[in-house]
Amino acid sequence: MFEDILKFITQLTPFWIYVTLFLFAFIENVFPPSPSDLVIVVGGSLISQGAIHFIPTLIITSLGSVLGFMTLYFIGSQLDKRVIRAGKIKFISLDALDKAELWFNRYGYFIIAANRFLPGTRSVISFFAGLSELDVKKTVILALLSAFAWNSIIIYLGIVFGNNIERIDYYLNTYSNIVIALMAAIVLFFTIRYFFRKRKSAG
Repeated sequence: MFEDILKFITQLTPFWIYVTLFLFAFIENVFPPSPSDLVIVVGGSLISQGAIHFIPTLIITSLGSVLGFMTLYFIGSQLDKRVIRAGKIKFISLDALDKAELWFNRYGYFIIAANRFLPGTRSVISFFAGLSELDVKKTVILALLSAFAWNSIIIYLGIVFGNNIERIDYYLNTYSNIVIALMAAIVLFFTIRYFFRKRKSAG
C-alpha cells in the first residue's frame, strides 16, 4: 500500500502533488477513515527528494485539514438540538449529544486546539463543535493552529525518514492506538461518573 501511494504521487507533477495532498487532508475530516497522515508523510519524503517544498506543503495540507474540519462544523451548526433530542436523527443519540456538551463545557476550545492530535475523533469533534455553536472565528484559528502543528510534525518525519514510510506508519499507528485507548478510558470514566451522579441526585 505504501509503495503504491508513493509510486502514484511521485509520478505526478508538483502541482498535482499539492492538489492530491490537499484533497487527502480535506477528505480525512469529512469521510474518515482516510490515510491522510500517511499521504502527508509521503509528501514529506518528496520534499527530501526536492520534488516539492516544505512551506507550500505545510500550508496546503493545513488548509485542507481546516476546510474539512469546518465542513462538518457547518453541518453540525445547521442541526437543531431539539430535533436531535426528539430522536428524529437516528445516528446521533441523546447520550452522544450530552457527552459532547459535557466535554465542550469542561474543556472549551482546548479540544479544538488539540483535535489534530486526537486521531479517530477529529470528525466527531468538528461536527459537535458546530452542534454546540462554538464561536466560528475562534474555532477556525485554533483548528488551523492544530493543523499546522500536527502537519509540521508528520511532514518533518517524512523528510527525516525519506522512503521508509512503513516505519513512520508503525509509529503513527502505535500513537493512534494509545490515544484512542486513552480517549475510550476518559469517555468511560465520565460516562460512569455522569450516571452515578444522576442516580445519586435522583435518589
